[in-house]
Amino acid sequence: MKKALFLDRDGVINVEKDYLYKIEDFEFIDGIFDLCRYYQNLGFLIVVVTNQSGIARGYYNENDFNILTSWMVQKFSDENIDISKVYFCPHHPDISGDCECRKPKSGMLLEAQKEFDINLEDSILVGDKERDIEAGISAGLRETYLFDESCKVLDSKATKIVSKLKNIMEK
Repeated sequence: MKKALFLDRDGVINVEKDYLYKIEDFEFIDGIFDLCRYYQNLGFLIVVVTNQSGIARGYYNENDFNILTSWMVQKFSDENIDISKVYFCPHHPDISGDCECRKPKSGMLLEAQKEFDINLEDSILVGDKERDIEAGISAGLRETYLFDESCKVLDSKATKIVSKLKNIMEK
C-alpha cells in the first residue's frame, strides 16, 4: 500500500483569497514546493483535497476551477513534483444539501484511498482549518498538521500546529 501527503489547497498550497479561481490571483505559499519534494522523495503520493463551495455559490464554475487546477498542477510538474490527483467538493450545505465529500467529512480522502490503494494510517494531512484536521482524523490518519502562519490558533486536534511549512519536515 502507498502513503500520501494530503494537502488542502487554499491556505496551504496558495495564499487564501476568497473564492479564488483566476490564475492571476494565485500565489504559492512559501515552502510548498520544498515540502512536496521532501515527501515525494520519501515515497509519498501528493494528493490535494479541497472544498470549493464557490462553485455551488455561483462565484465560478467547474470549468474555471479545472483551468486553475491544470495550471497549478503544471507549476508543480515544472518543479518535478507529481500531483497524483486533485479531489474537490463543489458543494455547500445551505445550497447543495449534505454530501460526503465536504470536509470535515472524509469522503475525498476515502475516495483517494480506494483509487490509489493508500494506507491512511501512514499518510499525512496538512490543512489550515480545523475541518481539514477533522477529515484526516476521521479517515484514520495518525499524523495531521494545522498550518497557521498567523500563529493565532492555540488549540487543535492536529498532531502539531506549524507556522511555516518547513517545520513539518523538522519532526
